Amino acid sequence: MHADLERTLVTREQIAARVAELGRQLADDLALDFGTRSAQSGGNVVIVPVMTGALVFTADLMRQLPIKLSLELVAVSSYPGKSMESKGVKIASELPQDLAGKHVVIVDDILDSGQTLGVIRELIERQKPASVRCCVLLKKPESARKRHVAVEYVGFEIPDAFVVGYGLDFDGFYRNHPEIAILKLEVTK
Repeated sequence: MHADLERTLVTREQIAARVAELGRQLADDLALDFGTRSAQSGGNVVIVPVMTGALVFTADLMRQLPIKLSLELVAVSSYPGKSMESKGVKIASELPQDLAGKHVVIVDDILDSGQTLGVIRELIERQKPASVRCCVLLKKPESARKRHVAVEYVGFEIPDAFVVGYGLDFDGFYRNHPEIAILKLEVTK
């Protein structure tokens, strides 16, 4: 697997440190929503990870949140097969229902074109939640965006390159690589 990778962009140590920071920031912000010093008593927090890429990130982020919360998954396909460009958003599962009045945190692996996150955020906002926040592990430059979407929490800003690891894949592989790495171009052909 390592022979397929051009170089590492973000190490496992950097990821762990940043996920801990994001967890603290998110917990503090949610506590403010509840008007308390701690969001532990909340129970109205719903984490909505965008599957499958956000699986690893969400698991680590949730362990950093000392909050009573629930988890509602949404499955989306935008990079089918060996595609390196988004082919548009296809929601492959039911969107979580009954989000009215709840504090929703959408968790995604990467903000690239903005299409996936934009559609999900819009559909969730229609349900009139108390708040909606987006948290992404990686953010590509604005030049990669086809649609603007508000993102409150960003792990790392990266160049406009095709990356894998820590949940991100190419053709279903490399999700288990513990770091964020650029995939060699010849592997994608």
